Amino acid sequence: KSTETSPSVVFENIQGCNLKCLSMLVESISRMAVDDDFTVEVVPERNVAVATFIKSIDTEEFVKKCSQNKRLKELKITARLLELTRSIKAENVPASVSKNCISVYFQSPRNGGGPVSDVQLFPEKNVAIITFRDHKGKA
Repeated sequence: KSTETSPSVVFENIQGCNLKCLSMLVESISRMAVDDDFTVEVVPERNVAVATFIKSIDTEEFVKKCSQNKRLKELKITARLLELTRSIKAENVPASVSKNCISVYFQSPRNGGGPVSDVQLFPEKNVAIITFRDHKGKA
């Protein structure tokens, strides 16, 4: 078992619940406050949302509580830990942007980044894949 657990939880099948509703459910289950203790981001094209905890919480225990929550069961929403990753995909990257520029941007702690080990550019798709040295760089 990994010594580190993801601070993020993925909620799947969220079509019956908007951002406000889901945020209130997470508040209720976690006993934490949205924006101060966690954030929620909806990915509508995937029918999922991701709650990322800013304050320390046992996310494995939180996922277990979600699986037992009556309201989430009624809405058929499931929760699971988001896998830790070292790579992210940046979209809408202008074709004129260099690897160095992207690397500097994503290394900046201000942008939530960390040491970058590789940048792959796909200018025809306006996409870049940024790989960090470890999973803590999370722009």
